[in-house]
Amino acid sequence: MSTTFSDLGISPAIHNSLTDLNIAEPTEIQEKSIPILLTQKADFVGLAKTGTGKTAAFGLPLLQLIDTTKNTIQAVILVPTRELGQQIVGNLESYATYLPKMSIASICGGTPIKPQIERLKEATHIVVATPGRLIDLIQRKEINITTADYLVLDEADEMVTSLKDGLDKIVEALPKKRRTLLFSATLPGMIKQLIQNYMSKHVTQVSADMKTVGNKGIDHNFVVVEPIEKLEVLMHFLASKEGERGIIFCKTKAAVNKLAKNLAINRFSSGALHGSLSQGIRDRIMEQFREGYINTLVATDLAARGIDVKEVSYVVNYHLPDTFETYVHRSGRTARAGAKGLSLSVIQEDELDHIPDFEEALGLQFNELRKPDALSIEENNTVLWAKKIFKTKPNREISLALKDKIKTVFHHLTKDELIDKLLASYITSQQKTVADTNIVKPKNKRRRDNS
Repeated sequence: MSTTFSDLGISPAIHNSLTDLNIAEPTEIQEKSIPILLTQKADFVGLAKTGTGKTAAFGLPLLQLIDTTKNTIQAVILVPTRELGQQIVGNLESYATYLPKMSIASICGGTPIKPQIERLKEATHIVVATPGRLIDLIQRKEINITTADYLVLDEADEMVTSLKDGLDKIVEALPKKRRTLLFSATLPGMIKQLIQNYMSKHVTQVSADMKTVGNKGIDHNFVVVEPIEKLEVLMHFLASKEGERGIIFCKTKAAVNKLAKNLAINRFSSGALHGSLSQGIRDRIMEQFREGYINTLVATDLAARGIDVKEVSYVVNYHLPDTFETYVHRSGRTARAGAKGLSLSVIQEDELDHIPDFEEALGLQFNELRKPDALSIEENNTVLWAKKIFKTKPNREISLALKDKIKTVFHHLTKDELIDKLLASYITSQQKTVADTNIVKPKNKRRRDNS
């Protein structure tokens, strides 16, 4: 018989909210964490991969432990990005549907600070914050966290830099008698140091099955390409996934912008997402992605944190990540809520040796896909060319007289004849482009010195 949330000690009010959300059975990290957080007092470390329900693992016990008769901040949840903060606030509010007095506030960067200051003048029990914005509010004396009983560090491995620079200031503002809960997908050296410096000696640690959880339901594939083929192979893959949503990961903002531009030129429904974009633009792109107005996000790793869209059917590593942990975070964007997903890495020959390392470290099996042949690529490019023509908006500035002259040229052709001629013209132009590219220019001959 499977475990229920009631078995873990979750109250009827919160359980009713979970029932409304069709959440019936706890995940492994929830099953291991919730009873400990509800019944013990020690600091806590929970390790689980992306997409395994860590928010509920700490969020449900917190909601139950908060005393809503007190109008003070009792829990501070630190997150790496505003997007993840918004996601957590939304989840907590949905879990607290039958806790009408519960008050949760978001105080994350990327939005004006004045409305947040005004919000904090109201009764607030839980704040979800990015480190930088929380420190700003502490220094302005606009937030009082001296009453907090709980500090939660969510996705701690993604906050290493910001925590290193600012956690001292945050901890100074917190009471010494508090409980610190740390949740992370990985446990790198910096996080171990953080645990040693900021948590008690008696820390309870639990972990889900780190080698498989978060990767169930995902097919892990790779394809080996030459650098010059990379974009065309990617577009061939995207064409096969037309109508499905996916995320393409690049290492740098510049690479994101370049790839997004190339996809837009070829009329793919895509948007770019990275940290240098204004928060308004990032929010608009995410909304378009969630609503299905764009199918593909091209993103950096940090910008993609907090994306919790259930219908993401594939993830592409346009650049292989530097760490195993980053691969887990990326692939975890797909196959959420029990769905199936695909993770494809587009790599070059010199990266092939890295694949066995990823397999061994993560307990995964990668399947090599055969790259499309030249004919298949050429056919796909031709279809993309046709779609570009189809999606091109008419030029209203062309004179009627000129349009009539053009119509006269084509008036005797049937639709099929016109398509045949357009295709022939396109293919000829492509062959000429290839021929011009392959011309080997003679090297400059060294001038003889006859003197």
